[in-house]
Amino acid sequence: QVQLVESGGGLVQPGGSLRLSCAASGFIFRLYAMSWYRQAPGKERELVAQISTTNTNTNYADSVKGRFTISRDNAKNTVFLQMNSLKSEDAAVYYCSVFSWTRFWGQGTQVTVSS
Repeated sequence: QVQLVESGGGLVQPGGSLRLSCAASGFIFRLYAMSWYRQAPGKERELVAQISTTNTNTNYADSVKGRFTISRDNAKNTVFLQMNSLKSEDAAVYYCSVFSWTRFWGQGTQVTVSS
């Protein structure tokens, strides 16, 4: 079955960086686009970044453009989200996701941005 396991969240000061990872299994990873979403308390889950099956095509939410970078390693079935210049409004639970016949989600990893 599809499994997505995120890691790399934590507490970081404003202006700091974090790198999230998502280990995927249960499907042919290299054939699927991957996405990162986030959900802050009291807010709807929102799309943060998407990457195509190779590293050639990426899309970002306007709020993270120029600060976040999504990438993937198809040999390791892993997708990453490098987050730089973090702001308090980036604090949220970050989810890895893939759409096959339905949308699958990981369990999420908490990112806290605070001084």
